Amino acid sequence: MDDTNEFQMTTSNSTEFTETVGFSGYSDFHTIDWQKDLARDRMRHRYIIKRRQNSLWELIKGAHDALSGWLCVLLVGLVTGCVAGVIDIGASWMTDLKHGICPQAFWLNREQCCWSSNETTFDAGNCSQWVTWSEIIVSAKDGFGAYIVMYFFYIFWALLFSSLAALLVKNFAPYACGSGIPEIKTILSGFIIRGYLGKWTLIIKSVGIILSVSAGLSLGKEGPMVHIASCIGNILSYLFPKYGRNEAKKREILSAAAAAGVSVAFGAPIGGVLFSLEEVSYYFPLKTLWRSFFCALIAAFILRSINPFGNEHSVLFFVEYSKPWIFVELLPFIFLGVMGGCIGTLFIKANIYWCKFRKCSKLGQYPVAEVIIVTLITAVIAFPNPYTRMNTSELIYLLFSQCGISSGDPICDYKRNFTNVNQAIEIAAAGPGVYHAIWLLILAMIVKLVMTIFTFGIKVPCGLFIPSLCLGAIMGRIVGIGMEQLAYNYSKNWIFSGECTQGDDCIQPGLYAMVGAAAVLGGVTRMTVSLVVIMFELTGGVRYIVPLMAAAMASKWVGDALGRQGIYDAHIALNGYPFLDSKDEFQHTTLAGDVMQPKRNEGLAVITQDSMTIDDVEVLLKETEHNGYPVVVSRENQYLVGFVLRKDLNLALANAKRNFDGISGQSLVIYTNTNIVQNLGPAPLKLKKILDLSPITVTDQTPMETVVDMFRKLGLRQVLVTHNGRLLGVITKKDVLRHVKQMDNEDPSTILFN
Repeated sequence: MDDTNEFQMTTSNSTEFTETVGFSGYSDFHTIDWQKDLARDRMRHRYIIKRRQNSLWELIKGAHDALSGWLCVLLVGLVTGCVAGVIDIGASWMTDLKHGICPQAFWLNREQCCWSSNETTFDAGNCSQWVTWSEIIVSAKDGFGAYIVMYFFYIFWALLFSSLAALLVKNFAPYACGSGIPEIKTILSGFIIRGYLGKWTLIIKSVGIILSVSAGLSLGKEGPMVHIASCIGNILSYLFPKYGRNEAKKREILSAAAAAGVSVAFGAPIGGVLFSLEEVSYYFPLKTLWRSFFCALIAAFILRSINPFGNEHSVLFFVEYSKPWIFVELLPFIFLGVMGGCIGTLFIKANIYWCKFRKCSKLGQYPVAEVIIVTLITAVIAFPNPYTRMNTSELIYLLFSQCGISSGDPICDYKRNFTNVNQAIEIAAAGPGVYHAIWLLILAMIVKLVMTIFTFGIKVPCGLFIPSLCLGAIMGRIVGIGMEQLAYNYSKNWIFSGECTQGDDCIQPGLYAMVGAAAVLGGVTRMTVSLVVIMFELTGGVRYIVPLMAAAMASKWVGDALGRQGIYDAHIALNGYPFLDSKDEFQHTTLAGDVMQPKRNEGLAVITQDSMTIDDVEVLLKETEHNGYPVVVSRENQYLVGFVLRKDLNLALANAKRNFDGISGQSLVIYTNTNIVQNLGPAPLKLKKILDLSPITVTDQTPMETVVDMFRKLGLRQVLVTHNGRLLGVITKKDVLRHVKQMDNEDPSTILFN
């Protein structure tokens, strides 16, 4: 009949395209369909190329579209660099505020305050411009009264900062807590968490990380920098519809943003790109590699221009070593790697146990109280020990540094006589200060490890990189001092005789601290390549790549032997995020027919190609909540025709009722091109335009190993299961995840998924 209403996207080609783009919205806690989104982008790209010949304006629009990816990552890099500079400056000022204030200019931190004085050097005692709280209250720097005043102010500021951070997170942006890397990994694998990368999360995370680092909690700001950069990437992608309206394309920008986050956190642009590739990204084509590199470069350049630490470097603990390492040192380096793997696994297991307890107990209902209690305990324990009292980044810098003539810390108390300023530093016996410092460092290491277990996961922004580096640096420095004293006492022994006979300091404890830091961080996160690159970018020590590689590999092997997951994967599993890890192998022998829904001989929600009315379709939509429906020839003859998405069906029915006369609940919904001869009743509605005629299908005998690989590598939402062309069932990503959990003897009901 002539009055058949065919649902068309729109009338002209130009708007046909915009309507299809409008079909992109996903609901919260759903997975995206990578194949459909990328196909939509290819269609959009072909359309732009076709229009380019029409006019100069269309040519300019085409050029803008081609450049929009580079423009977007340029903006992400610029904004990330600026935000990182503000966070670094704010955190260093507020950390020093716990100890004192600069009366001439209260906005200066201790180091900047002392620059304004004429004194050439300063330590805790001799910068007259900087005034401690004890000097203000009791007019004394030393003594019992001064100590009590300093203790009180240290605890007071710590509690104020941390409770403020917790209240901001609780009231304005609940997603701003934690490090954010497990969630970023899940989002980049194609999961939607609405609001996780929004503007409120960005603002509260940025302010909260300044407050929680300043509170002296055992956490770092490096992990949250990845989350902050990803928020910036998400917000700026909406300026470019090519990325803002297409979830699969948006993830290319988010991968580049994650690289920029690590780049500004460590001043390591190449390490940032490798971190994004190795640790967080799921889909990483070659053009994303270049854009990530460009984004990380811009972010690092901006941070370097701001110069937040005043030392011409992007991090607080940049050090340089000059002496080569000797071959025999590989043994202690590998030992540090083994210890790093053990400490990392111990930390992961203890932290996951505590987080599970928090979830199941009443403790989880009082997040602000938990933050205040953890802060109070941390501050009370940390203040008496100078190594836990100081800022963690400063402690890492002290442990990485070489002992020189001007070093005043007890850790450099060697029995040396400096007669000539220019003479080389000789190897020497350790004085009593060194042994006292070692005991304090061992206590500091125990306190840091225990407090980090309880701190990672509380409801403030908190990262894990800095505490891990600190634990490893303490362990490495102690081993380094031990090796140094061995070389001093047995310098004639054949092991050291080649290199240590000249009297030079051939063993560098600072290098051991660096290798130990890499080992523990590797044990906690299970990073390898990106970790080594980040560490040598941090320290400028290219000649120490072999020790770092040896420690990183030993750490990963030991960690993998003791526990399968790194801290981020463990938290993904704990929170039940639907993450199919491409690194895991599926080793079971089940078939697609065993996993599909519904099971054999149960009813399947389907739409027929030409025998259901609009009322029938609407009843089906009301009674079921599936994301889409297979279209079959008829109820009796269930041969597969195609697949239609729920959101497209809803939109098509609403548009048809609004725009076409003669459409009623009794109108047939038809998915074929054939004209139905119909003498009575309302005109049918043709919806072939929204039907996917090439859905991904497998047979019921396909091994699940192949199906899991298809979900991982093609980023599918669902596959249809057929037998001789007849539809049997559907396998969704949720079914795959549940099946993997069941096969691994884990609880499949923990998966957070709509």
